[in-house]
Amino acid sequence: MSQPAVITAGPPPPRPSPPDRATMRAAGARSAEIEAELRRNPRSFRILTGDRPTGQLHLGHYFGTLQNRVRLQDLGADVLVLVADYQVITDRDAGPRLAGHVLGLVADYLAAGLDPDRSTIFVHSQVATLNQLMLPFLSLLSVAEVGRNPTVKEEFAATGGDVMSALMFTYPVHQAADILGCRANLVPVGQDQLPHVELARTVARRFNQRYSPGCPFFQPPDALLGAAPLLPGLDGRKMSKSRGNAIPLAATPDETARLIRRARTDTERHISYDPDRRPEVAGLLLIAAMCQQREPERVAAEIGNGGAAGLKAVVTEAVNEYLRPLRARRRELAADPAFLRAVLRRGNHRAAALAGDTLRSVHHLMAMAY
Repeated sequence: MSQPAVITAGPPPPRPSPPDRATMRAAGARSAEIEAELRRNPRSFRILTGDRPTGQLHLGHYFGTLQNRVRLQDLGADVLVLVADYQVITDRDAGPRLAGHVLGLVADYLAAGLDPDRSTIFVHSQVATLNQLMLPFLSLLSVAEVGRNPTVKEEFAATGGDVMSALMFTYPVHQAADILGCRANLVPVGQDQLPHVELARTVARRFNQRYSPGCPFFQPPDALLGAAPLLPGLDGRKMSKSRGNAIPLAATPDETARLIRRARTDTERHISYDPDRRPEVAGLLLIAAMCQQREPERVAAEIGNGGAAGLKAVVTEAVNEYLRPLRARRRELAADPAFLRAVLRRGNHRAAALAGDTLRSVHHLMAMAY
């Protein structure tokens, strides 16, 4: 197996800090303006979002992103959802399970409420024109600018400054190509992803300045900050596939019960919602509260002196009841992989048409239309 490209441009940079308060305030204010415009004129927005197919989606994904995608679709916006299979190989081998993960994502999307008649679901590797756009976009940025991206800095720091794949280094530019290639003008993100959208905005502005100064071709995309609270995992930390602290959407009721039984709590019998002092207990209460659409304090008050066993029983019932219809729909979808592939073929066709139009225009503006 060949080694990833070696990047040795000095010592590893420090771990990136989150966006400063001024940046967050500005992004929050802009997101509020966009939400108002979405209600007035949803069809003026084309939205790009997506996931890496590295495993099963979980409850954190559902409350963090899937619900919002369905909401935006139902408002009438043009929603494109990218299954970013090429981004899997930025930091790992794709492996023989990749195809199953891709179809699993599609099943999760549809079971959660995305409608292939109203939203476009497509796969990175099947839309060649999107990936071609990365080449001219790379010419608009310096190595230092790409290296300052938080995802790149985190990966570089994690390697100890020794080895990082060249594809990981260009990861944020690849994302810019996805956004601008589809001519998306809105990208739903969490605060840690704001730098990715800002880099796409930089690429758009520089392309316009260099190749289309009189009539800007690319519209710099906006970030839409999510309003959903961060759902903690079963150990009190952020719910994550890689940490093994998640509740998969596709889990059975018995599997869900086993996962929750193993969740961390503490020795206090009285259950209270105190995120600072009791993060593990608070995390479980928040999971139950979001599934029951109630306040976590009310859930805690009802459990009272029920202790960890009572808490886990409530959380298990809340999760299984909430996910019951989604899981039934997902089982039907997973049993028909031909239908899932047809959804992807349809989405790939539309995404290829959008990106093809963009690439032809880019070549024309760059005087490369031979």
